[in-house]
Amino acid sequence: MRREVLRYIRRPRNTFMPPLITNVLYFSVFGVILGNRVGEIQGVSYILFLLPGLVVLGAISNSFENSSFSIFHGRWNEYIQATTTSPLSYTHMVLAYVLSSALRGVLIGILITGVGAIFTSVTVRNPFYLVAFILVITVLFSALGVVGGLWARDFDYLTVMNQFLLRPLVFFGGIFYSLEVLPTLWFYVSLLNPMVYMVNGVRYGFLGADAVDVGPNAALVVLTTAAVAVVALDIVLFRRGYGLTE
Repeated sequence: MRREVLRYIRRPRNTFMPPLITNVLYFSVFGVILGNRVGEIQGVSYILFLLPGLVVLGAISNSFENSSFSIFHGRWNEYIQATTTSPLSYTHMVLAYVLSSALRGVLIGILITGVGAIFTSVTVRNPFYLVAFILVITVLFSALGVVGGLWARDFDYLTVMNQFLLRPLVFFGGIFYSLEVLPTLWFYVSLLNPMVYMVNGVRYGFLGADAVDVGPNAALVVLTTAAVAVVALDIVLFRRGYGLTE
């Protein structure tokens, strides 16, 4: 875990600068320029409504990218055997990859919150839910990244999973709009998107109950269960040598 954390801490231009610049643009264009015309959504300014979704987008993208890249790069350059042949249990191996990647997601989430604080007054109404959701979703996507890194056959696989699967789900998960503005059919279709519950959970932590479309309690239980299940799957895949012995 220490090795994985040092890998991205020592490369801040690759780790922290891209989400910093991207979110400055998001807040400037969507929050300030469009936000002045949109006004308020569910009783809060548009730029403040936008903040939790951008935190989720940055946190899960970086969690997934870190673990998937670490696993795949180790396979590609054939140094992951140094880990798999070490006197560590498979559980320890998986937790090292997952927790180090989740930490990166948390750091990016904090960074985005700091950027948002430059543009608006950031409030935290329910700190327990905010911390719980951030931890659960970063662990979940770090664990999914391990699966992706083991499954990928080349670097294009990683790009496809992140750009064409994760990001569209997040963008249609209520980052830039409230589900209340959707027609009835699309409202219920949106409820099938798991990102809706993640975005609303973090939004509940920041803004409180008035700004969310779905309640946080059931979502937190389901997401926690999913995170534990995917971590368990990672351990099974490591134990069986899936993608590690090719």
